Amino acid sequence: MSIAAQIEDIESEMARTQKNKATAKHLGLLKAKLAKLKRELITPSGGGGAKPGDGFDVSKTGDARIGFVGFPSVGKSTLLNKLTNAYSEVGDYEFTTLTCVPGVVEYKGARLQMLDLPGIIEGAKDGKGRGRQVIAVARTCNCILIVLDSTRPITHKRIIEHELEGFGLRLNKTPPDIQFRKKERGGLQITSTCALSHLDKETVTEIMQEYKIPNADICFRCDATADELIDIIEK
Repeated sequence: MSIAAQIEDIESEMARTQKNKATAKHLGLLKAKLAKLKRELITPSGGGGAKPGDGFDVSKTGDARIGFVGFPSVGKSTLLNKLTNAYSEVGDYEFTTLTCVPGVVEYKGARLQMLDLPGIIEGAKDGKGRGRQVIAVARTCNCILIVLDSTRPITHKRIIEHELEGFGLRLNKTPPDIQFRKKERGGLQITSTCALSHLDKETVTEIMQEYKIPNADICFRCDATADELIDIIEK
């Protein structure tokens, strides 16, 4: 079964499962499996993701990296050309940009690398179009700039946010206050400085087992969810 098919199966099972305390552990385990599969989708061991030479292996330079993400033909290339000394082809048809085009702008002494990424389509998080390559590069950015066409519905912004969220890019959110440290021995030490309403030790242990992490110190300093714990493990 392909990775995309496995992802679809897990998402279907999650949609069918009622969300309550009795199913929290099961859902947490499914989310961990889903996160691992999505990581494999953009960086597969067989080399099916972005490879050197395919136009997406742009070296990270400057003080910060900003990625332009949006649907096809919304003005990402025009914006890059206006802001930097780079040239990204502009056309009146979709998918003019097929690779990652970099440019640099200097602002108050800082060098900001800007990346014009190919337009994504709905379903990018499942590998449709060039979604896996675009999102793989987006994950390396310090800032994501969603570029929208003002003549199109605002729902386009929500669709793009949903696609990025599907790969763990939490836009405009503070990282969860979770201390996580792997160690060589001693088992799992799970502590918290506040009450946990979304997780219990059994669920945390199950998620660790899914990631094959038998020894680690985990301290929750916030009322974290399974998704937030998985984000920390995936970093």
